Amino acid sequence: MQKITPCLWFDTQAEEAANFYVSVFKNSRIVSTSHYGEAGPREAGLVLTVQFEIDGQPFIALNGGPEFTFDEAISFQVDCADQADVDYYWDALTADGGQEGPCGWVKDRFGVSWQVVPSEMERLLADPDQARAQRAMAAMLQMKKIDIDEIRRAADAG
Repeated sequence: MQKITPCLWFDTQAEEAANFYVSVFKNSRIVSTSHYGEAGPREAGLVLTVQFEIDGQPFIALNGGPEFTFDEAISFQVDCADQADVDYYWDALTADGGQEGPCGWVKDRFGVSWQVVPSEMERLLADPDQARAQRAMAAMLQMKKIDIDEIRRAADAG
């Protein structure tokens, strides 16, 4: 059993969000859905929680009410094998009202923040050649969606 499960607090969009996430990420599924009953505190029949998995990682989406909203202090990093993965997740997560952010960050239409990052990015930023790493960082800081070829060119431009 997983010890830590992220719980995402929504007003009324828990089921819609969970369905969206399992449609974007491969090997994902809805596990179960519960509903508020007569005891409340919200209207009976409204979805209370949706348990779902993204590539085996469990999540819970909760319709807790409008009191809390998401911000960039918490995000989920999407490790991308190549530029095609970056493009796919970037487009999917910004669709239908999502927002592009700097340096590979996006906010989906529900306000959840994601970092869409090619796997190679960490290696470039941790390069033992500090000048090369700094050139890669400087290039990334100028981008919204990360273009790994452009970052490689910048890193190698020394």
